[in-house]
Amino acid sequence: MVILLAGSLKSFLELLGALVIFVFVLVIVYFTTKWMGGLQMARSNNKNLRIVETIGVGSNKTISIVEAGTVYLVVSVGKDEVHLLARLTKEQLKDLSFEEVKNNAQAESFSEIFNKLKDKLPKKQD
Repeated sequence: MVILLAGSLKSFLELLGALVIFVFVLVIVYFTTKWMGGLQMARSNNKNLRIVETIGVGSNKTISIVEAGTVYLVVSVGKDEVHLLARLTKEQLKDLSFEEVKNNAQAESFSEIFNKLKDKLPKKQD
């Protein structure tokens, strides 16, 4: 009986030790991630350069609008290259975010879409 109790106590202590080590590793990972994030934010806190908008146009290819001072540059970014496509002024930029809200408000509700789909399905015959 004493041997069985000692074995289960040993197993419990091993489990508790593994749990403590696991929590310790999680804490280290958390603080390392916070530190790296702060370091990255410090690097990206530019005063003269800012990415205004980016859209993907293929695998590993994007088109971006970059604000450089008072000039806006449209660049294509590929895997190994960056090409200047156009230069824009602030007046040439168009804010389309309000149109997305307008289009979403006019979208059909789920029940309307479901009813249209239900009407197209074949009727079950008894």
